[in-house]
Amino acid sequence: MNKHVTSILQALLVTFLWSTSFLIIKKVLPTIPPVTFAGLRYFLASLCLLPFAFRPSHRSEISKLNKRQWMKLLLLGLIFYVLTQGTQFLGLSLLPSASVSLMLNFTPLVVIALSAALLNEKPSGRQLVGIVLFISGALVYFLPLSDIGSQVIGLTVMVLGVISNATSSVLGRNVNRKKDLCPFTITLISMSVGSLVLLQLGLVIEGVPNIPLKSWLSLIWLSGVNTAIAFTLWNRTLRHLTAMESSIINGTMLIQIAILAWVFLGENLSISNIGGMLIASVGAVLVQLRPRVDIERQDCLDYAEDAANNSY
Repeated sequence: MNKHVTSILQALLVTFLWSTSFLIIKKVLPTIPPVTFAGLRYFLASLCLLPFAFRPSHRSEISKLNKRQWMKLLLLGLIFYVLTQGTQFLGLSLLPSASVSLMLNFTPLVVIALSAALLNEKPSGRQLVGIVLFISGALVYFLPLSDIGSQVIGLTVMVLGVISNATSSVLGRNVNRKKDLCPFTITLISMSVGSLVLLQLGLVIEGVPNIPLKSWLSLIWLSGVNTAIAFTLWNRTLRHLTAMESSIINGTMLIQIAILAWVFLGENLSISNIGGMLIASVGAVLVQLRPRVDIERQDCLDYAEDAANNSY
């Protein structure tokens, strides 16, 4: 089996693991308050990554971080973990899994809006079609609108989550595009800082929970397998998959989560729910795809930048 096919299968495995995270969280939430739960998950995941920080290359890089780099990593940790993950766990405590997943897929739309406003990057025709399709699919999914009344708080929480997720995406791109820090250093520091703040916030607001053994086992699985290992495996697949392939595979999570929630959590799906998710999935993929010429141009720029860096 060649590397490309292997990477596709590995990426599908990662999206399946991430999809099961929604089920595990929904099952464990009755025993652990949401904010504390989110803090524990990512704190344990950062502990899984911590031993690798003692490798000479990682230790040397971390010791040479300047003040500006520290500030960006701290800000990324606060936005991505405290706000984004905190609101996601809160959302799962208030809304069905499929609804949370659909709301999170609004992120690329917000990223496009931010890029247009801040970076003067206008969306392509394909992306505009994707935006229309996604919004249409979301409306079909949530119809009739009269049913939203009981979910106002959860939807409000997820709107904040989508905005913070989009903001962290833009900031994360800003941090990574300079290539002066390896992905491990960025992940370890931002996750460690964000999870500590989130965990402390949860303990202050929600108190110290009495967590049963079964919930601890679920937490360990989420942290070690669905977070530390899955994120590492996903980054490895990006070496062999195009942006188009990664976007399409990542887009399957919306359907996976809905099916898993229906089978294991008993969350009913109507015909309009299913149709809305299918339309939104196609729209989400179109929004995230870049024209081949843009991909090739970026590859050329990356190659030139690497060549320049290696010449010193």
